[in-house]
Amino acid sequence: MSSSQPIGIFDSGIGGLTVASALRKAMPNESLIYFGDTAHLPYGDKSKESIAQYSAEIAQFLIDKDCKALIVACNTASAYGFEAVKQVCGQIPCYNVIDPVVDFLARKSAGQKVGIVGTKGTISSRIYPKKIKATDANIQVVTQATPLLAPMIEEGFYNNNISQTVINSYLSKKAFKNIQTLVLGCTHYPLIKSEVENYYDASVTIVDSAEVVARHVATNLKKRKKAAPSDAKPSLRFIVSDFTRSFEKSTR
Repeated sequence: MSSSQPIGIFDSGIGGLTVASALRKAMPNESLIYFGDTAHLPYGDKSKESIAQYSAEIAQFLIDKDCKALIVACNTASAYGFEAVKQVCGQIPCYNVIDPVVDFLARKSAGQKVGIVGTKGTISSRIYPKKIKATDANIQVVTQATPLLAPMIEEGFYNNNISQTVINSYLSKKAFKNIQTLVLGCTHYPLIKSEVENYYDASVTIVDSAEVVARHVATNLKKRKKAAPSDAKPSLRFIVSDFTRSFEKSTR
């Protein structure tokens, strides 16, 4: 397998583009193939069996496109579909967007109160509290499902008064009082990071999972000697399961 082959990235919609963007900054010579499963958007309210099936099928599709590595750029698919993806990938490196964040918290947020926001699927899986507690039992974890955010972002309704009101409503929940770190547990959410920062006014550390994952993938691929050479000519290809106007608008 050549180091010049592309990296495959998939999500249910546009959220994973935040990971693709962060990866292009961390590894500017890499070619990327991005698959948005817009036909099944959102994953947050799908059954875990359906998510595992979608994830495995997309992984096989990307492998057939000669991808040298895969990134499951969706928290819900990482929670319910990553094992299926690993089986499909075999020896091909594959990454999810949860484990790198958990490792980051273990290093940077020891003993803190940490809030997690995500889709219903991600939050109901309890995957973040389980993995964080297994890494550092002294981190206090509180979670909040925020089901309106991903569809709102997917339709382009963010960075306005309406979205700020919705975000403020979620973050003002009693359980989130006195948190020291907030994890944006959905790859759509970095697109509203500035609005989240507006709410907390620099009093809380906001963890952008896209940046954390990109750094992890870059380090790991370089260690495996699978990073693209410095003279590689990178390309970026978008594929969707259902072409939507919102996806077209978001990729411009």
